Amino acid sequence: MKEDIKTKPNQNRQQRSQQMCRTIEVVANVDHDDMSPPVMSPVVVSSNTGDDLNLIPPLNFAMVDNGIFRSGFPDSANFSFLQTLNLRSVIYLCPEPYSEANTGFLKSNGIRLFQFGIEGYKEPFVNIPEDTIREALKVVLDVRNHPVLIHCNRGKHRTGCLVGCLRKLQRWCLSSVFDEYQRFAAAKARVSDQRGE
Repeated sequence: MKEDIKTKPNQNRQQRSQQMCRTIEVVANVDHDDMSPPVMSPVVVSSNTGDDLNLIPPLNFAMVDNGIFRSGFPDSANFSFLQTLNLRSVIYLCPEPYSEANTGFLKSNGIRLFQFGIEGYKEPFVNIPEDTIREALKVVLDVRNHPVLIHCNRGKHRTGCLVGCLRKLQRWCLSSVFDEYQRFAAAKARVSDQRGE
């Protein structure tokens, strides 16, 4: 009788964990025996300014830490840039299905997709499920998933919350965590404000 009581909470926890993260296998040919972080080779950019080389980062793109990047939702114009990162994984924080174009890009580049369906809110740390953030952090912290790109739609609130939690684990003070969050989440300044008009 006691065993039934102990196993039922564990089964419920496992079911919740499976519902939180949807890992979509879009990986083409990946060597699962070698899970060491990939060697980052420098990207050679020629001086040719033709259309064949178009490196455009996604909206709100930034490096968070070694092997960890953040951005808004990438589109096909960003694929060449993303290829230079040699990504192993993508963490997608929205509940909407991943686009076909992006899924095709991941598959053709052997990139694994982790989807955590977090509803969008404008305020930081409001209604963000702790269990979901905890599971997403596990993926971020596992170096076997690096290099990894974390993104939501705009790379602001959901991405900012996950990165903020990572910063707390890195022992950042709370004011620095919120400063970084604000840099990405704040409304854009008007051009006229920047000119001093």
